[in-house]
Amino acid sequence: MALQEIVEQTVTGFGYDLVEIDRSAGGLLRITIDHPWVAGTPEQFINVEDCEKVTRQLQFALEVDGVEYKRLEVSSPGIDRPLRHKTDFERFVGYVIDVNLKVAIGLAAEGKVNANRKKFRGTLEAVAAVGAAAPSWQIVWSDEPEVKPGVRVSKKRIPAPLQAMGFTLDEIRDARLAPIVSFNGRNAKDTGVAQE
Repeated sequence: MALQEIVEQTVTGFGYDLVEIDRSAGGLLRITIDHPWVAGTPEQFINVEDCEKVTRQLQFALEVDGVEYKRLEVSSPGIDRPLRHKTDFERFVGYVIDVNLKVAIGLAAEGKVNANRKKFRGTLEAVAAVGAAAPSWQIVWSDEPEVKPGVRVSKKRIPAPLQAMGFTLDEIRDARLAPIVSFNGRNAKDTGVAQE
């Protein structure tokens, strides 16, 4: 049985989603799991007990199938969770994400953005395309430099305009949640969720 199949069967058997399998040099096998997403329900987070349960079962399953590895690590997706599937993008609409395109933006930028640019950070939005079966996506950002703590900003300063770029899932090399850390407590503003 293939590694992907063994891991996926074990993880889904416990009711989790398989986010990522990563084999590193030195024999490290890293498995990332998450709770399945159900629209409209509160977000659930992976804890140590979830990781322990999956680790024990995976150790057994991998040994039975003779999969070579030196160290097994099962973890949660973390604050920079990769976005790979359509459901990941649906789940994190309104969050700040980092997108890395396969090909530079080129002429589509119309001179508003460097034509060689591939990396963007902004708020993920779903765009209902006319006549399309599935939504397309866009990222909205401002190239406004971040204000450093303690620096005064003039009230007369004109903010940089918002820009938007549409993309399809086929056009991105990788996308992940932007690792935004705040020590002010957990609320929608701190986690990158767009306020309405």
